Amino acid sequence: MQISVTDAKGQLTELVRRAEAGDEVILTRHGHARVRLVPITATPDSKARRTLLETLRASACASAGPSAARSQDFLYGDDGLPG
Repeated sequence: MQISVTDAKGQLTELVRRAEAGDEVILTRHGHARVRLVPITATPDSKARRTLLETLRASACASAGPSAARSQDFLYGDDGLPG
């Protein structure tokens, strides 16, 4: 649905309800679409955030690369001198 900003002023509560219900609500100015009303998705609670962080940390540790302690060994020969 498209509605002018001027007309929307008196119907804002109803327009917000319609947007929350999934209707596309577009506000126009001088006949041109300017703003779309969309509902804000709920933010996850602290328990959901913690679970997500733990999952991300576990996946990062599982895909760890080679140890950095010996990462420059290719620069030296068997005698320990630069190759």
